[in-house]
Amino acid sequence: MLGLGGWEVELGELPAARAPAPPSASSGTCWLEGLLNRSCRPIGGLPGPVRPRPQPASANPRVAPGPVPWRARPSERFFRVGPGAEAMAPWALLTPGVLVRTGHTVLTWGITLVLFLHDTALRQWEEQGELLLPLTFLLLVLGSLLLYLTVSLMDPGYVNVLPQPQEEAKEEQTAMVPQAIPLRRCRYCMVLQPLRARHCRECRRCVRRYDHHCPWMENCVGERNHPLFVAYLALQLVVLLWALYLAWSGLRFFQPWGLWLWSSGLLFATFLLLSLFSLVAGLLLASHLYLVASNTTTWEFISSHRIAYLRQRPGNPFDRGLTRNLAHFFCGWPSGSWETLWAEDEEEEGSSQAV
Repeated sequence: MLGLGGWEVELGELPAARAPAPPSASSGTCWLEGLLNRSCRPIGGLPGPVRPRPQPASANPRVAPGPVPWRARPSERFFRVGPGAEAMAPWALLTPGVLVRTGHTVLTWGITLVLFLHDTALRQWEEQGELLLPLTFLLLVLGSLLLYLTVSLMDPGYVNVLPQPQEEAKEEQTAMVPQAIPLRRCRYCMVLQPLRARHCRECRRCVRRYDHHCPWMENCVGERNHPLFVAYLALQLVVLLWALYLAWSGLRFFQPWGLWLWSSGLLFATFLLLSLFSLVAGLLLASHLYLVASNTTTWEFISSHRIAYLRQRPGNPFDRGLTRNLAHFFCGWPSGSWETLWAEDEEEEGSSQAV
């Protein structure tokens, strides 16, 4: 007796094979009866005809049938390398931040190499054995590059999505904030913004004491990295002015046009590029030193008419004088929240009006 397809078949002498009769949909007969010329009975007394087992929707049980939801679809930054496996695509590493920082690094060392290869004062010092000035120049270039990467990669002062325990404990500071200026909730990331914070659409985060989003850094300039940003501008300006002098020292104008273009064309293009960078860095440094001296930010200076905590005041409520502003910006002294300073200015105005 042999079980086939849920039926037990009594085997005997097999007759000559003939074409099987088509199975009946209404009867419970097995199609093997016509082939084997023997009776079949269902195992366990299964009633009704035997129906084929339904096939699964997919041969791979890991793949869900039907349309894949949007969140379950593989990202464009990944590609499949096997069944149900994903790996990061090579082009996903080429983010704007990586491209900008790589371009800045290549440009910095490329300009330095041009100054060393041409007949500039830098090369003359090297040939004369005076290595102190060339080494100093290289250390300044390296320091400016490291400072650039530090400012570009560090946290500018993002507002925490989850409130920290030390922030919740400052009830006396939140009580000092006037009810006319309530802390607003960001409509993008839904966090409670402290005073002077703003949401950056490029970084998709709220930044404390938001100044601006620097495209050359591919990062925001905020409460944590603003002092280093000003220091970077100062050091970069020194390097640019020194490089500008070195490029000018290698230019020779009393030559035929073709010979001059062949020997000094690249150096002259470097000189023009350094002039442009020096002008931009000088203007940025001067503007930021003015903002630091008055304890304001670029965003507050440009959009003071749109900011609620500045519209109600004739002047800057955070200005505490040049010395205290510089000390608070570079050294963090005197310490305290911006809400406290805003409330102190409110009390001072109220007392002056009462007198």
